[in-house]
Amino acid sequence: MKDIIDHIESRRDEYLEELQTFLRIPSISTDSSHRQDMQRAAEYVKEQLDRSGMTAEIVPTDGHPIVYGERVEHEDRPTVLIYGHYDVQPVDPIDLWETSPFEPAIRNDCLFARGSADDKGQVFIHFKSTQAFLQLAGELPLNIKFLVEGEEEIGSPNLQPFVDRNLERLAADSVMISDTTMFSKETPSIAYGLRGLSYLQIDVRGPAQDLHSGSFGGPVANPAFVLSQILASLKDENDRVLVPGFYDRVQELSSEEKEAFASLPFDEEAYLADLGVQKLAGERGYTPLEQLWARPTLEVNGLLSGFTGEGAKTVLPSKAMAKVSMRLVPDQDPEEIEELFESYVMAQAPATVSVKVTTMYGGKPWVASLDHPALKAAANAVEAGFGKRPVFQREGGSIPIVATFQEILGIPTVLMGIGLPDENAHAPNENLYLPHFFNGIKASAYFMAEYGRGVKS
Repeated sequence: MKDIIDHIESRRDEYLEELQTFLRIPSISTDSSHRQDMQRAAEYVKEQLDRSGMTAEIVPTDGHPIVYGERVEHEDRPTVLIYGHYDVQPVDPIDLWETSPFEPAIRNDCLFARGSADDKGQVFIHFKSTQAFLQLAGELPLNIKFLVEGEEEIGSPNLQPFVDRNLERLAADSVMISDTTMFSKETPSIAYGLRGLSYLQIDVRGPAQDLHSGSFGGPVANPAFVLSQILASLKDENDRVLVPGFYDRVQELSSEEKEAFASLPFDEEAYLADLGVQKLAGERGYTPLEQLWARPTLEVNGLLSGFTGEGAKTVLPSKAMAKVSMRLVPDQDPEEIEELFESYVMAQAPATVSVKVTTMYGGKPWVASLDHPALKAAANAVEAGFGKRPVFQREGGSIPIVATFQEILGIPTVLMGIGLPDENAHAPNENLYLPHFFNGIKASAYFMAEYGRGVKS
């Protein structure tokens, strides 16, 4: 492996420049004005897979294209399916970015750009490690399939249909995903659990048009106020969700996991300082890590109603809207939670307004077994690449396709992310810690070598 690692080390500048080229493409999947940019990003991914020795193609969908590539040459060696995404979040609010979100900038060993951590920089480590093997050895130590989509940030609406149509093509022994965070710069980790997600929108409508609040305020219900009352009814003073049945299927943490979480070097004071808050909130009776990784939540992600411009306007708004997300844990089912949520909201709605609840998208929670050979190979690879044995943790975010891979393909997933909790994914000044980027390329190479020595399952 020394020659492979030396090769990777010698090409740091080249890899960084290629990543920056990738990051300059504003591949915002939720914005239709960026459709051409989405195509450009897909083409760049295909170019990288071609250079990695894959037989690659761009597969059209009803939305943004999927890029698929494979190199399968060893019948007696395992096959790993590497998943990632090339789409990124919108950049708003743009005025909070210190530098342009699509013009990468390096400050304090961090690369700042939208998509640097989520997920362009993370999936890129696997492009480079496969290229290193091909350039030096002329072959890969195992069979590899790449599946890189352009709709992860909008719920992957066209990914499961693609998986359903390509079960044989996607057959593998495990899935590798780098789209999560490590515990800290000093504590590398591997994630073995993800929370699920239910994302909904509440629309409240009152009068046919905005009204003068002096002439109509009083006898006419205010949709903004009604929506506020509905939202306030969703949780109690202990941050417990009040939707009936919400906690019925929640899988409680084992005592072993509680002890493992408690043993991690979580610094609450530093956490508060990083976030810029005075005190933590959350569900009473659970530690911050337990809340983040293993407890369900309900959050308001957006509110819109009435006059929000500069100055004053005495208006009684005709409508109000809220976007609400719920992070779910095993064994909560997104569809069941969405039905419970809608029933509860409709029960709170007064007859003075009309209320509509719309499901946007969702995904199931997931927890892995820690004894699979791929997970063990990943732990050894992270130790070799980062110089320290990783801890195992859960992840508070959601990657819906992971549960799909488990259910439809019947294969486990390894979450070997290289991001950090303070990388500002989905927020202004998103960044990727460059030492982790370069170590991640080496860890990816070590994983391929070690997992490739195993017996095909």
